[in-house]
Amino acid sequence: MRCALRTFYPTLEPVAPERTTGSSITRALRVVEVVAAAGDGVTAKAIARRLGAPLPTVYRALGTLVEEGYLVRLHDVRGYGLGYRVAELHRGLTDQVRPPASVRAILHEVHIAAEAAAYLAVLRDVDIVVAHVDDCTDHPRPDAMRVGEPTAPHATAAGKVMLADLRPGRLAELIARAGMPRLAPHTVADRRALDRELMRVRSDGAAVEVEEYQPGVAGIAAPVRGPGGDVTGALGVSVTRAAFAARRWDLERVVRQAAARVGETAHRASAGWPC
Repeated sequence: MRCALRTFYPTLEPVAPERTTGSSITRALRVVEVVAAAGDGVTAKAIARRLGAPLPTVYRALGTLVEEGYLVRLHDVRGYGLGYRVAELHRGLTDQVRPPASVRAILHEVHIAAEAAAYLAVLRDVDIVVAHVDDCTDHPRPDAMRVGEPTAPHATAAGKVMLADLRPGRLAELIARAGMPRLAPHTVADRRALDRELMRVRSDGAAVEVEEYQPGVAGIAAPVRGPGGDVTGALGVSVTRAAFAARRWDLERVVRQAAARVGETAHRASAGWPC
């Protein structure tokens, strides 16, 4: 499953001048970022101020982006908004990492049996990406967990499962890219502490998170292995901290069994998944 586009939600703080220089493609991307952050109705003048760029330059970029469908001109609010080509790109990405129907069916079974949000993560280059989530309003996923986007590998159970299988050089590369921000009260934000945690994961064959990714949320994940025994993904569940304390061992049993089934099923269903 070693197959995300990294999605950022920039604030409206001024952009450093060096980020607005360079090719017209770079400038156009910066414009899209500003529109995404500002929401529908942002004006060309506001975009120019945000980027510190000349207004004629911004108008040229806007014209191209509207023509190509990446932005739309909203006449009712007299400004710009994201275009529908952006949604098409995101759908294309999620389709690439989406597991076969047989695997998604297992995730649904886990969701029902464990009364928990169930998710599958895969390694895509140097990002650990959420490939699928099965949840509901009664058993929701963590707020920041979105299909097709990287997850915080040091703070999620599935992320730690996959980190534990990486060679030292690859592990260092992934951590350097993702960083180790403190996301919740018990996030492991120190590299030495993370290394000790990964040793436990290798020994136990599963990873636990308790208020590391999101306050009040806990979970457990187990490795999905390919035919050669390599870790090709991780299947996890996410519940409230109270539910985890009450049902930890039942959750682990369900997750371990499901992860083994996913490994077998994914290999039979699609040798090329994910990309």
